[in-house]
Amino acid sequence: MSTDFQQARIALGARLRELRTEAALTVRDLAARCAWAPSKISKLENGRQTATLDDLDAWARETGQPGVADELKGRLRGLETAHRSWRRQLAAGHRALQELNAAQEKQAQNIRLFEPAIIPGVFQTPEYARSVLTDVSERLGTPRDIEDGVRARMKRQETLYQPGHLYQAVIWEAALHTLRCSPSAMVAQLDRLVGLIGMDTVTLGIIPFGVRTTFSPKHGFWIIDDSLVIADTWNAELWLESAEDISLYAKTWALLDESAVYGPMAHRLISRAKATLDLR
Repeated sequence: MSTDFQQARIALGARLRELRTEAALTVRDLAARCAWAPSKISKLENGRQTATLDDLDAWARETGQPGVADELKGRLRGLETAHRSWRRQLAAGHRALQELNAAQEKQAQNIRLFEPAIIPGVFQTPEYARSVLTDVSERLGTPRDIEDGVRARMKRQETLYQPGHLYQAVIWEAALHTLRCSPSAMVAQLDRLVGLIGMDTVTLGIIPFGVRTTFSPKHGFWIIDDSLVIADTWNAELWLESAEDISLYAKTWALLDESAVYGPMAHRLISRAKATLDLR
């Protein structure tokens, strides 16, 4: 867990302790009022457990200050925005996380995204998604609700066919050649990408190998309605909301877009990738 994240959680815990002591409640008093174990109060106050929105509502209500609930939730959102570990996000399984993503994307009008070496989840076929989610569960040791996760990821793709949404995707050509599934499943996945070309709600750009660029691929990221950037790392997602961060990632996406090819040229790169697959 990042130092910044833990410091923010400790600061939230200190504020919770302050509210309890101002209400002249002991740990056991508050635990009884909330129907919690006393150990939960201690963990929350000492920054050893992350509060939920319901926890904060209960804390504010039972300490006699329901009006501070919004303040506490703001602190929690700030904490979550900075660092969302994959292990913590997947503690409830793949389905829960996919449904959260789907709800967020359903509200968005414009999503710009970049992936250097994987097909974006919103474009994945069931077999490709199944392999990816299995790999994630095995690597992180999280619940293996693979089939529920695949179904939720496929349902998440419904926004691709709904007016009022626009996905502007740029991927590196490496994503076409990185085998996250069997070769035969990869052929189907590449065919799926071809089917996206020309859709009203999707633009798909591919940065070819060998193109001179002024940047390195680094990591994948999504820009949601110019109000939020979600950047992937090995152990976490970074949720960035500052104007400075959003501006930087928007500028980076524009550079990626300028280096990408679209339409028939993108189709040609996909066909070239299919031709390299050994299906024997």
